[in-house]
Amino acid sequence: MMSYSYLLTEYFPLVIFISIAGVIGLMLLVAPFVFSYRRPDTEKLSAYECGFDAFSDSRMKFDIRFYLVSILFIIFDLEVAFLFPWAAAFEDVGLFGFWSMILFLCILTVGFIYEWKKGALEWD
Repeated sequence: MMSYSYLLTEYFPLVIFISIAGVIGLMLLVAPFVFSYRRPDTEKLSAYECGFDAFSDSRMKFDIRFYLVSILFIIFDLEVAFLFPWAAAFEDVGLFGFWSMILFLCILTVGFIYEWKKGALEWD
């Protein structure tokens, strides 16, 4: 049967690590309130949503290009999220894994070229 002193000795570095991480986290949360420059103006206090000034009527027309660019960013961000594990396990995935990733990248490239040709990335 294990003694409690053995458990305390084994987990003491973990307790210290969690304590230090907690103190640093609290300091980073409190520091902006203590050291921030407080001089609000109307520009800072105005509501700001999705790249547009707030408006009262929800049926008002607005430019959709912001959302197209954000969706493209998410798509290519996910592409990178798939590429890292694939590259880390490149030797293990074999030839099938290689060609499936090439097909995935080709589909994304065709979609990107389509968006480019349609002018969705132009901000005139």
